[in-house]
Amino acid sequence: MRTTSVGVFKIATKGPGDVSGLMALIGSGAIDPSSILAILGKTEGNGGVNDFTREYAVAALCTALAPKLGLSPEAVEQRIAFVMSGGTEGVLSPHITVFTRREAERPASMSGKRLSIGMAHTRDFLPEELGRSAQITETAKAVQAAMADAGIGDPADVHFVQIKCPLLTSERVEAANARGNKTATISSYSSMAYSRGASALGVAVALGEVAFDIHDEDVLRRYDLFSKVASTSSGIELMHNVVIVLGNSESSVSEFEIGHAVMNDAIDAPAVVSALKSVGLGIAPQTVVGRELVNIFAKAEASPDGSVRGFRHTMLEDTDISSTRHARAAVGGLIAGLAGTSAVYISGGAEHQGPAGGGPVAVIARLI
Repeated sequence: MRTTSVGVFKIATKGPGDVSGLMALIGSGAIDPSSILAILGKTEGNGGVNDFTREYAVAALCTALAPKLGLSPEAVEQRIAFVMSGGTEGVLSPHITVFTRREAERPASMSGKRLSIGMAHTRDFLPEELGRSAQITETAKAVQAAMADAGIGDPADVHFVQIKCPLLTSERVEAANARGNKTATISSYSSMAYSRGASALGVAVALGEVAFDIHDEDVLRRYDLFSKVASTSSGIELMHNVVIVLGNSESSVSEFEIGHAVMNDAIDAPAVVSALKSVGLGIAPQTVVGRELVNIFAKAEASPDGSVRGFRHTMLEDTDISSTRHARAAVGGLIAGLAGTSAVYISGGAEHQGPAGGGPVAVIARLI
């Protein structure tokens, strides 16, 4: 098995098109552009169907990296996994997290498992396949391929699976209708939830968290079926799933570790503390002896039953602001306070990603 070293760099951005921080690190030699495997970002859009800050951010990054890699911007997008999550409500701060990977040798003094990363893609989906068993099955295959790419054999070593998945547009719905097929929904906004949910169930199947016999009608209905490590985000800019597996592996000599916990609801502070402790960290300030917080990745959603610990919430009934924006702000504030930084990756819409109303929270720490 090959030995790799994974690097993680959190870079603040001034806007969706700001690549200056990344270019500065490349210019200084801190980042070798040829080693970049994935970039996860938070952009200040609305996180909805018409959030073009995500596509803008990817275009800006691809254009900036193209001459560094000797590729066209289109080829850069095929080579690097880009996942842009729109929505920095409340105290959340726009930023990108760059993951690099290179071949390395294991020092004789190093033991244990360290952060590893793997990537895979599904095939392109037909519009009528989104939110259904085909997306679940193909995602499960891609998760297993990404685990192999990361050198992770035990599902227990997987702590976060980030997926970028498609959504439906009116044109895509019409294309399915023209073939005599119906889509899971005709609403573009609702299709984001269906795609996120099916993708998350694909992770659960791949990791053995649920049985394989999941049916189309289980998506967005059987909330007892979920993954404890899935994080899925829908976007208009693709028709396949991009899968990024983050975990710990003996094949890695990275200076980072990752751990996770599961929030049972939007105010589950003990779960966040547990996630921090899983990598040797405590509540803010960020640095403890020998450990330094790099970033936190979490999912957030308005509980579908309309309540949090017996008290009614209004997130699902607000016609001015979508529930995903409410949830990101609430969970983002909670996690930022415990972490001591507002530059954390909080993604809205946690269908089948953790228990209903909750979601996974993963923490990456640097060993210093």
